[in-house]
Amino acid sequence: MLLQASSSGITLPEIDLLLAAGVTLATAATDAVYVLFTSAVIARRRIWAANWSSLWYVLSSFAVISYTNNWIYIVFAAIGSWAGAFLTMTFLHRPPGSPPGPLAPAMTDGK
Repeated sequence: MLLQASSSGITLPEIDLLLAAGVTLATAATDAVYVLFTSAVIARRRIWAANWSSLWYVLSSFAVISYTNNWIYIVFAAIGSWAGAFLTMTFLHRPPGSPPGPLAPAMTDGK
């Protein structure tokens, strides 16, 4: 549905809030899965790369089907895409903690 002109000006298409939330969550999950897929490829884990790849396409198809019927859902797809990549990178690459302490006291020569 395109923008419609009316006597009171230009009106935007109606937004189904449940569908908008679904598109946002689907694209967030899609980007999270994409980050995990890329991580699996870099680690050369073939099974996990294939698993993440298939899930990636299932999730992205929901968003594409949803926003091809109404262009306004592209905005929700972009929001979800950004959030998915940002949050996954946040949790996948946490800052390093302090190194663990020694397991036993250091042995000395008795001197």
